[in-house]
Amino acid sequence: MKLTASKLNTFTMFKLPSAFLCGVRTKSINDKQCIVTVKHKWINQNPFKSMFWAVQGMAAEFSTGALMIAKIQESGHKISMLVTTNNATFTKKATGKITFTCNDGDKIDQAIAQTIKTGEGQTIWMQSTGINQDGVVVSTFNFEWSIKAKQK
Repeated sequence: MKLTASKLNTFTMFKLPSAFLCGVRTKSINDKQCIVTVKHKWINQNPFKSMFWAVQGMAAEFSTGALMIAKIQESGHKISMLVTTNNATFTKKATGKITFTCNDGDKIDQAIAQTIKTGEGQTIWMQSTGINQDGVVVSTFNFEWSIKAKQK
């Protein structure tokens, strides 16, 4: 079953309700990238009239994680995945609609091939950049994912 934006949004509603309530939505996913949006509103704001950093983190992580899930499904292997480290940089107040994009599909392909081949865990750093409606970067998140092929 190929993952689509619609299927990911349904998944979010049932499995990640806090992200869904805060407005995290997948806009598109393909072999190379995943795009997730979130709009600043009352439920996800901080006291400074901008989007709470953790809501930005949910959207950013989902753009990397959804891409990882899609690639694991495509591989046909059972592979575990876990975020082991993350960091973020905030460069402007997040107001309005923020679009997070991860373009690391190729990195995932290499890591999955290696864990399947060796049976050893692999780590991969993935980045998601948040851009506002004016095209200005508001935040950049980096996530270190650990993956490992499960024994059959």
